[in-house]
Amino acid sequence: MFDLRTEPAPADGRDTAHDDNELVARACDGDASAFETIMRRHNRLLFRTARGIAGDDAEAQDVVQQTYLHAFSHLASYRGDSALSTWLARIAINAALDSQRKRGRTVELDAMTDADGETSPEPMMSLRSDENDSPDGAAERAQVRELLQAAIESLPPIYRSVFMLRAVQEMSVDETAFCLRVSDSVVKTRYLRARAMLREALGTQIESHAPQAFAFAGARCDAVVAHVLAELERQGRIHRH
Repeated sequence: MFDLRTEPAPADGRDTAHDDNELVARACDGDASAFETIMRRHNRLLFRTARGIAGDDAEAQDVVQQTYLHAFSHLASYRGDSALSTWLARIAINAALDSQRKRGRTVELDAMTDADGETSPEPMMSLRSDENDSPDGAAERAQVRELLQAAIESLPPIYRSVFMLRAVQEMSVDETAFCLRVSDSVVKTRYLRARAMLREALGTQIESHAPQAFAFAGARCDAVVAHVLAELERQGRIHRH
């Protein structure tokens, strides 16, 4: 499975919103390290968000790069009304949809086909695996993760996008609805249907391994950071220390 190098969360107890605002302010001043911190902190989220819509990993990586370039050129418009992560995820979804349109594919994430679906309370899966499991158990989990990743890829984008945000990235219903521009009830309905589709294909044992899917390789992570920083430097938007 993929590996990912990420920046650690702030260790000094500051709240996320404060840290987001500080990073954005530094980035607006052209601080290259702030841009890099933002990317390494959000690469996994944006890759998984894009992969919920994009047809393959390479397309998703392109979407992540385009997301950053678009977001960094509009940083002044970020007001902190939502977390920086959800603001970026929403841009990534738009970029992924645009990428699909350019390839002649149409994905209607706001389609109301689920309006009459089940909207009973949505239970969140238990997705944590046992880090102290035996080698045999670890190997078994790796096999299940491969099957799960293939099964998720087979979901229609309208359901895959919700499952990636809710189960894989573990976003809340509200955050997922904000990113996809749909109602909470639509998120709940589509998530329940996605789970039912996956259960039918693989069984309930797959659910504890979802966070390990689509983790985004370290090499891909570094490539995104290098590409975006080089483009920002070429545009004269950043200065390196």
